[in-house]
Amino acid sequence: MRGPIAPPQVPLAASRAEVFADLVQDSVERLERRWPQLADIDFLVLEVPRLQGHGDQVAWADDAVPLGGVVPARDGRRARVVVYRRPVEIRTKGRDERAALVHEVVVEQVAELLGLTPETVDPRYGED
Repeated sequence: MRGPIAPPQVPLAASRAEVFADLVQDSVERLERRWPQLADIDFLVLEVPRLQGHGDQVAWADDAVPLGGVVPARDGRRARVVVYRRPVEIRTKGRDERAALVHEVVVEQVAELLGLTPETVDPRYGED
């Protein structure tokens, strides 16, 4: 007999990408209680960051793979915070560790976008 292991409404049926997107959404919802202006920011999950390059020189700015990024609002487009799924997954073991790192990345990117320190955005930042 072939078929799904679990029905679609059961968490087992959620893909890794969906579970990761849920972690980002949970983090954003935690922060929105304190920072309602986050409702005006789009939060995205991308698999991996794009390389920045000029000719044969292709690398990230500090030679480390970024875990997230910010795209400021411009030309009528809303500001965006991006979390890169694969780099975060590679650095974590298990859901709790992944959730903590996702939240840390979201806090850091929101802080950069708002021109604040991460500790101002979330007073519990860095306590884990």
